[in-house]
Amino acid sequence: MTVAVLFGSFALFLLLSVPIGIALGLSTLVTIVYSESVPILFLMKELITSLDSFPIMAVPFFILAGEIMGKGGISERLFNFANALVGSKTGGFAIATIITCMFFAAISGSGPATVAAIGSIMIPAMVRKGYDKPFATATVAAAGSIGVIIPPSIPMVIYGVTGGASVGDMFIAGILPGILVGVGLMTWAYIYSKKKGYKGTIESTSLSYVLSTFWEAKWAMVIPIIILGGIYGGYFTPTEAAVVAVVYGLISGFFLYRELKLKDLPKLIADSSLTTATVLIIVGTATAFGKLLTIEQIPNQIAEWMLSLTENKIVLILLITALLLLVGCFMDTLAAIIILTPILLPIAMNIGYDPIHFGIIMVVSLAIGFITPPLGVNLFVGSGISGLSIERISKAVFPFFVAMVFSVLMIIFIPEISLWLISFGD
Repeated sequence: MTVAVLFGSFALFLLLSVPIGIALGLSTLVTIVYSESVPILFLMKELITSLDSFPIMAVPFFILAGEIMGKGGISERLFNFANALVGSKTGGFAIATIITCMFFAAISGSGPATVAAIGSIMIPAMVRKGYDKPFATATVAAAGSIGVIIPPSIPMVIYGVTGGASVGDMFIAGILPGILVGVGLMTWAYIYSKKKGYKGTIESTSLSYVLSTFWEAKWAMVIPIIILGGIYGGYFTPTEAAVVAVVYGLISGFFLYRELKLKDLPKLIADSSLTTATVLIIVGTATAFGKLLTIEQIPNQIAEWMLSLTENKIVLILLITALLLLVGCFMDTLAAIIILTPILLPIAMNIGYDPIHFGIIMVVSLAIGFITPPLGVNLFVGSGISGLSIERISKAVFPFFVAMVFSVLMIIFIPEISLWLISFGD
């Protein structure tokens, strides 16, 4: 009955349109009152202690860095470089948009932030170039999901804290899977553009033009090198890297690109504070929810049940992936990671999966939830920019969804995609 009360009340609060962070907290409170297994003070204690973590401090700084860089002239310069590379090809504008999202993913660490920063520029631009609006919106929404796969990634930080994995290794492991997902999205963009006759936006690409756009975007291109090189080179931790990203963003915005003004800072700080508060409420309540699951020994029961279904490792990992895809439709990525990691990681390790490899599978699978209704945060952000209904965008995004699922399967069955780069540091 405790399980029924916990999940039943959570589902009820979601149906009542209660924000997910509040729904997690209220369902935890209801279950505590019902079961009396722990005192009510347990909830308040977990809300505080779950956030008292040095790695968690990376979250607000990466959010602030993304806000600063999104407003500091970086997005447009990244697109100009990407368009110089592929703009002359069939569907070049769409492919350049995906590449830009991949570049910005290496800055922001957030899916919705990537859609907001790139979509506000590229969705109207793609429509002006003759692309149909549903496809343009779906392209940005799907590519925005890469924001949590290519490092730095806020969900990877949360997985590292929850699963006891190295955040630095998670960042390195996410590079090739992020590129793989991007290539999958670009493949569909090319196929669709070929079918619709969307030609390149520029006649030809000269080496001098590519080099000039690269030179304009050079300060943006350096950011991932500084962050990942600093972490893997042992110069600073992921949390310190987040602070470095903020400082670099301010320097590039104020002095290098000169598109940030002092008057912009209050709004940037206010926006990032609002996002941070939302994220940390989810982290706190989800941690309390997950701890209550552990106290009631629910993870052990679920693990035993799944292992009793089959001894086939392939079937088990596919069942886990299907569960992650389903959960991603209804639950915030961070909450899902905090709640499901203690349940699924022991199962994955039991069937021979490396914790880092499984973490990448988990993050990529849940990232697909950014474009799957009813939650589909990227769909809502894209809808706000384009003015299209969620239904129309969902239809257009379905082929991108298929491409992302195929990428997940490749990541599952080819561990080297996730672990190859890490091996160089061993």
